[in-house]
Amino acid sequence: ALRPRPRRSGAMRRTSGMVHADDVIAQATAAGPYLNLKIQVEALGKNVLEPILNSKYFTRKLSEKNPRTMIEYSQPNTHKELHVGHMRNLCLGDGLVRMLKYSGHEILTSTFPGDMGTHVAKCLWYLKLHNDEPVPKTNRGEWLGRMYSKAHIKLEDEEAGAEGPKNKADLTLIIKDLEEGHGEYYKLWKETREWSIDLMKQVYAWADVEFDYWYWESDVDAASVKFAKKCFAEGKLVESQGAIGMNLENENLGFCLLLKTDGTGLYATKDLELARRKFEDVHIEKSIYVVDTRQSHHFKQVFRVLEILGFEQAKLCLHLQYNFVELPDGAMSSRKGNIVPLLNLIHQMEQMVKERYLSRYANEWTQSEIDQTASIIAKGAIRYGMLRIDTNKAIVFDMDEWLKIDGESGPFIQYSYARIASLGRKLGFEANRDVKFGLLTHQAEKNLSSQLMNFNSVVSSASESFKPNSLCNYLYDLAKKFNVFYHECPIANSGSDELTNARLALAMATGIVIKQGLGLLGVPVPERM
Repeated sequence: ALRPRPRRSGAMRRTSGMVHADDVIAQATAAGPYLNLKIQVEALGKNVLEPILNSKYFTRKLSEKNPRTMIEYSQPNTHKELHVGHMRNLCLGDGLVRMLKYSGHEILTSTFPGDMGTHVAKCLWYLKLHNDEPVPKTNRGEWLGRMYSKAHIKLEDEEAGAEGPKNKADLTLIIKDLEEGHGEYYKLWKETREWSIDLMKQVYAWADVEFDYWYWESDVDAASVKFAKKCFAEGKLVESQGAIGMNLENENLGFCLLLKTDGTGLYATKDLELARRKFEDVHIEKSIYVVDTRQSHHFKQVFRVLEILGFEQAKLCLHLQYNFVELPDGAMSSRKGNIVPLLNLIHQMEQMVKERYLSRYANEWTQSEIDQTASIIAKGAIRYGMLRIDTNKAIVFDMDEWLKIDGESGPFIQYSYARIASLGRKLGFEANRDVKFGLLTHQAEKNLSSQLMNFNSVVSSASESFKPNSLCNYLYDLAKKFNVFYHECPIANSGSDELTNARLALAMATGIVIKQGLGLLGVPVPERM
């Protein structure tokens, strides 16, 4: 609490635990409708830098009681290969989970992979009737995705020919096998589905992501149809030309189709059943769906239907939209096979890091440390690259740009941390040593200290607005301010032990915040680089 009072010579600065304004505020000046405050350097050190160094700063409460929230993200399809485009969803969802938990929110996580539908039928059709390649012993999930691409291309080529009607009939029978849960294609589906799940889990392990709940499209398929029929029997849905759904035309949302004329459901049907399970079985109060911008109309319909059906939680359902990841020469497509497979990309980036940055340490570091550092840097490049762009904008993936250590990239911020860690080891920083923060009077020192002061407010704002790019921008600016400080304010050769200790403390506090901030983005840091 701040209590203004007149300055008095020799007056006590603290009374009954109160911090007086003149112990903190160096100067206050009016600027139009604003009041500009200059903070005492010593107060900034004691109230910001010291709590950062002893970690108390990161335990401060940032939000009041919030609704029990589930964030659903990363909904890959089985029988397709995970590619770099999938990482935007994964990084966005995981970054929000980390930031919101840090801010004090109660967060549960879920994923909803698509393991049913036409794309699966296409892949199984090709495997059973047209594939002449032996099934590999390893990397079957990636191989399966390539089979899907071959299937789509073949079906597309034959669509207008004599084989077109037969192919369509084959796909219909395969889908029927899967829905009824028996037959040769069902057995093949169960086997190949596991290959895709293994690939998903491999990617999630690399990304250090875990989900509290795994929902599957196949698990809610029959139940969603049953739920829609129940709602229709209760008079909550209507029939239109043999199909069943809800008429939302008066709200400019069209007709939300839930049961087709043949009695099968659609994506909206499954999302209604999934929402019901989240509300009634998990007892969540708020539901966030991280799904690309193409599904905007879909979720508007689903949320409105949920509300009309009587689910109060529907008012706290949110579709968190994001734009696509593109290659420099255009959009990616699993169907056409013009994708950058994710695991291949990771290996390529790690190899590039070794060749570009770590080869000079071949005789100094162990191979294990080189491999681990390369993995950390590649992860930082991908994670930061996916999160630094506003969700409304498309991302153009450029591996060279993302791996630069002298630009707006994850490796640049990681390098700043590694430099600070090296300083700490070289100069022997002791966290419990008394620090005279009042010596930090250089403008670069003040700028860096002020930037550190804003960390919690930036995280809180980024969490509430679902904009992790705000935290990315903050960390990039922090790293730049540290580099200015590092070049303008000598640490080891400062001229006095006390100033060296104060500057080293400022540097170490910066390193701690960089590590904490990158951690909220899912980015690890290397101790040397």
